[in-house]
Amino acid sequence: MADPHNLQLDELDGDQTGGTEARPQNAKELEAVYDIPVQISAVLGRATMQVSQLLKLGRGAVVELDRKVGEAIDIYVNNRLVARGEVVVVDERLGVTMTEIVKADRA
Repeated sequence: MADPHNLQLDELDGDQTGGTEARPQNAKELEAVYDIPVQISAVLGRATMQVSQLLKLGRGAVVELDRKVGEAIDIYVNNRLVARGEVVVVDERLGVTMTEIVKADRA
């Protein structure tokens, strides 16, 4: 399994046809994008309910999600699904470890 902290660009690219466009070959060539902010979201699951049900929720209420315990969570970057993973605890904080890179088809 690839190291999630050392991803290559072709691992995230859905086009595996070996196009002719030039790709950066090292970290120095990617410096221009290092400071671009991205939003990362880890989605544990989803639920749908009516507003009336939402208003009845109080402290300690449990909302049932559409996932089972142990099922992979979705990891989004800028609202695009890029990976699946697992929740981990790191120094008493929650974190996410990627277990699968999602290769999306680009039209």
